[in-house]
Amino acid sequence: MPESYRPHLRKDDEDERTVTQSIDTNVSTKHATVQNILDRKGGTVFSIRPQDTLHKAVEILRDQRIGALVVTDATGALQGILSERDIVRKLADAPGRTLPHKVEDIMTRDVVVATPDEPLVTVLQRMTKGRFRHMPVVASNELVGMITIGDVVQYRLNELEHEALQIKQLIVG
Repeated sequence: MPESYRPHLRKDDEDERTVTQSIDTNVSTKHATVQNILDRKGGTVFSIRPQDTLHKAVEILRDQRIGALVVTDATGALQGILSERDIVRKLADAPGRTLPHKVEDIMTRDVVVATPDEPLVTVLQRMTKGRFRHMPVVASNELVGMITIGDVVQYRLNELEHEALQIKQLIVG
């Protein structure tokens, strides 16, 4: 009997089936780390010294089109972080007299940092809870990068785009 005329048999359902989707593949950010972001964006970190003026800080922020600077000493050790938000608060407190102030006068000294092997999900939760957008990355007490909440969102959007493409390819064949 030709194959096309053969009736469906129970043993036909016993063929080995493959699975292309799993919880792990659907939640790729769960396993992503800070290092994944640093690999894409690089480890360039813009810094300033505590004794520099806010005027210099504002110029660097403007010229580099960034929202925060890490504050380091002469050896490169992390001393603090200075964000646009810190500067705006000082502007409100001392209008017209803000730019001559020293960075060390308004910088955040208790800096929350990430490590390269830390999961992105954890970092995102800490950034959201702490209500800050920039996080220095430290490995072996050395500053190795800076990530932003925008970096994390962009990483996840890229992952979702990749997953959508895989699903389309699966459907199309």
